[in-house]
Amino acid sequence: MEDQEFGRTVRHWRDRVVPESVGVPIGTRRRAAGLRREELAALAGISVDYLTRLEQGRATSPSAQVVEALARALRLSDPERELLFRLAGLAVPGRDLVPARIPPSVQRLLDRLSANPIAVYDAMWNLLVTNAAYDALTGAPAWRGIQRNGVWRNLVGPGPVAELGLDELADQQAALVADLRLTAARYPADPRLRNLVAELRRESDLFCELWDAGEMRQHEDRSRHKFVEHPEVGRIGLDCDTFIVAGDDLRIMIYSAEPGTADAERLALAVVLGTQAFSDESAEGRPRR
Repeated sequence: MEDQEFGRTVRHWRDRVVPESVGVPIGTRRRAAGLRREELAALAGISVDYLTRLEQGRATSPSAQVVEALARALRLSDPERELLFRLAGLAVPGRDLVPARIPPSVQRLLDRLSANPIAVYDAMWNLLVTNAAYDALTGAPAWRGIQRNGVWRNLVGPGPVAELGLDELADQQAALVADLRLTAARYPADPRLRNLVAELRRESDLFCELWDAGEMRQHEDRSRHKFVEHPEVGRIGLDCDTFIVAGDDLRIMIYSAEPGTADAERLALAVVLGTQAFSDESAEGRPRR
């Protein structure tokens, strides 16, 4: 990576981002015109210290995942994204790798449905991007590394965001593994996918059982009614719909509440509380969650 150029470019693009355009409230004590460093770090899912070292040229070998995450957080165009990869000394990911790019059409969907909690996953069920409403509902910004993988969270980690009965959980676990197996067949050359499967096999006997069963099927996009327990607002009943973006192999999960109901009021309150907490942390210079 050319010394300093990558960091200078990231800093330049960070300064031009309008905070509201990426779901960051500006608060009342804001001096910076663009994104603060801690805000970009939170949006990209990396530490503030690492972003600082990247911008200052003291870290010179960002991974493809970090570059992709920065490109998403900065809302880069396709040519700008390609430039960022080149400045990092990396090839732009090809068709043999699981896509992690968020196309403009999906980003517009996130922007237009800002009142609905939305999460976008890649075909490995890695959480790529969320909106402020989803963050407020789930606490997703606190997730790091493999914690952001939906298969791991459902089979090894703390479990799904929504409350599920034992049969519902078993169905969801089987569906996720079957979908991941289909992804493995579609992208056999992706080393990140092989590493994920190897780690899941080490950590979960249930994963081994489901994986070895050999079932392959794409995740169903039918609507489900789920309940999410929010720490301040309480239990919220929400409809959950998952849509597949075939060309980019993304999974978009959207939560919604029926208008005029108590659940809609609770969801709105949860979003307000979460947004206010983020605004307060940003004003005091603390990283998000």
